[in-house]
Parts: sequence; C-alpha cells; structure tokens
Amino acid sequence: MSSDKPPSKPSLRNIEQSPNPAPPAPAGHALSQRIRQQEILAELGVAALQRVSLPELLDSAVRMAAEGLESELCKVLEFIPAENRLLLRAGVGWDPGLVGVASVGADLASPSGYALHTGKPVISNHLENEERFRTPELLRLHGVRRAINVILQGDGSPFGVLEVDSRSEGEFSEQDISFLQGAANILGMAIERQRYEQSLRSALEHQKVLIQEINHRVKNSLQLVGSMFNLQARTAKDPALVQALQEAYGRVTAVARVHERLYRSAEVGRVDLSAYLKDVCDDLQGVTAENKIEFEVSEPIPMSTDRAVLVALLVGELVTNAAKHAYPAGAPGHIHVHLARAGDASVVVSVRDNGMGLPPSFDPKNGGLGMTIIDAFVQQSSAKLEIRRRSKGTEFVVSISLQ
Repeated sequence: MSSDKPPSKPSLRNIEQSPNPAPPAPAGHALSQRIRQQEILAELGVAALQRVSLPELLDSAVRMAAEGLESELCKVLEFIPAENRLLLRAGVGWDPGLVGVASVGADLASPSGYALHTGKPVISNHLENEERFRTPELLRLHGVRRAINVILQGDGSPFGVLEVDSRSEGEFSEQDISFLQGAANILGMAIERQRYEQSLRSALEHQKVLIQEINHRVKNSLQLVGSMFNLQARTAKDPALVQALQEAYGRVTAVARVHERLYRSAEVGRVDLSAYLKDVCDDLQGVTAENKIEFEVSEPIPMSTDRAVLVALLVGELVTNAAKHAYPAGAPGHIHVHLARAGDASVVVSVRDNGMGLPPSFDPKNGGLGMTIIDAFVQQSSAKLEIRRRSKGTEFVVSISLQ
C-alpha cells in the first residue's frame, strides 16, 4: 500500500466495473431480491452483535452474501501484509481443503488486490474477456465467469476483501454492490470489535501475569525476612529479644501468606479469609509450640485483600498475647480461634484461651505494646473489640465489616 491511511469508504459513484453494465432485471424478481437482501443485512447485523467466534461469523457472512446475490461461491480473503497476498479465510462453494490454505495475489493487477488497496468496489462480469486485471487461478479452476470484490474495512487497517463469484452468465449490478458493501461494512465493524476485545483480553491477561509475578516475588522477599528473624531468634540469648523476634516473624509471615494466596489466585482484589487465617494460625503454631492453636470456621468468606491483611495481623497479635500472658511460665494450653459470618455485611472473629484470665486492674487503653498494636489495628479497620472475662480464661471478640 502506498499510504498508511486506510482507504476511504467506497460509494456507488466510485466503482471499477466492466464496460457495458448489466441491463435491468425484470421488475418483479429484482424487487423480491432487493427485499431479501435487506432482510439478509438485518440478519447479518444481528449475527454480528452476538458473541460468536470470528470463524463462525465469517462462515455466516459468506453464506448470507452468496444467497443475497444468488451465487454459488463466496469468500472472505484476509490480507497478509508480510506476503502481500490474500488468504482464503472463509468460503462457501469452494473445493474441500482450500479454506485456510488457498491464496491470491494482493497487488493492483488482482481484482481483490485492487479493491483492497484503492477501497473501490470491483465488478468483473466477463472474466474470460477481462483486460484490466488478471483472473486468479483459483477462479479459473472453479469455472467462475463473474465476480464482485468489496473491501472489508473497520475503523482500523483493512481486514481484507469480501468477494462473491458466480459460474452463471448473469451480470452483477450497482445495486448488488450496494448490498455486498453493506454486508462488508457490517462484517468489517464486527471484526474490528473482535480485534479490540482480543487486544483488551491480551492486555488483561498480561496484567494478571505481572501482578501474580509481583505477588510471588513479594511473598518470597517477606519469607526471606521472616526466616532471618526466626534465625536470629534461635541464636539470641535474651528471652525478651527472642520473644520480640518471634512476634516480628509472625507479623511478616502473615503478610507473606496473603501474597502467596494472591499469586495462586485468579482474583487479586479478594481472598478467602477462612483459608488465609488457617494458614496464619498454622504459622503461629510454629512459634508458640507450647500452646495448641485450634482454628474453626464454617464456610469460605471472601474479603478484600487489604482488610484481610488487617484481620490476620489482628488475630496474630491476639494469639501472641494469649500465648505470652494466659499461661504463665510456659505452661501448655489451648488457644481457640473462631471465624464466622455475622449477617451479610460483617464477620466476627474470636480468640479465646483457658488460662489464668486478666487481672482485675487490666485496662486495654493502658496495656503493653501488644494491646497498643491491637488497638491500632482495630481503629484502622473500623472494627469493634469486646473483651469477655470468662470463668476460665479470656475471650477477645472482634466484629469487622466485610467492606
């Protein structure tokens, strides 16, 4: 092509046709044929709006176009720029095995190539006497005597050509061009829409892969940091330092766990809170070996990723506090974590121990670092925290909205 600018839409005043145009057909038959052509255009428009695959759409289009022009043969030729040829992409009436294989030249000496490069519809009513163009071998082998070519043009670059061929001695007219170009315009816009949708799907899939890769790398980095904390805790001599490092390890691994779930999931904005908290509790079990952590949940609970991370960190702090303060001198005990829905809009998570209970003077606002962190997470997530003194032990109940 001489220019990157796509050819302009053809009009009936700009048609490349053989000399001696066709005489008018009998009025009655011509009228019924034009009515049927309008019905076919409407049917093709409906088919183009449906979410069918491109091969199905092209197959429907060639059948309808052949019927509209009362011809035996029709084809969609897709332009292959690298080869400067037009590939038989869909067709009706052709020998088996040619679709997807046969091709014709796309140069200006070819009727279909001329229609593609100039945007002008081409009528060749007498191929045996054609002097303007060469007759493609594909047409010769199928005994084609006359043909119409129109460009398949959407908003972008041309897709190719829609061509109707006939073995009969009749003649195509300017009215036939109107029908065929109308069909080509409908088909061209449908192809352009499918191209655009495919481009969006490809971009979305690429974005998903990138996000999954980022989450995978973040998870690995956080696990590395957590492993360093854990290693330092094993070699440290100061019990307070060991405790601090283990708590830091629990916080880091809680965040790493959500990134692990994100890169394994197709949905990056939400996670299953139930499965996520189970993983977090399993990790906490590794740093509170003296206490048995029991996690209970009745159903999957999807939650936005950001809020799920806050819930996990909050549970981690509550479990760590219970392990540190509920059972004195490292005595073994149980810590129960329970998660349940509270209606459609919120969840309730409780952390309960069977330990020595809170002292009478306990004030959550004046507690240690653990309660300060817990209070910060509660405020940040707009949750509600209730502390229940039990006959044996303490239960912390957190109500939090899913949104």
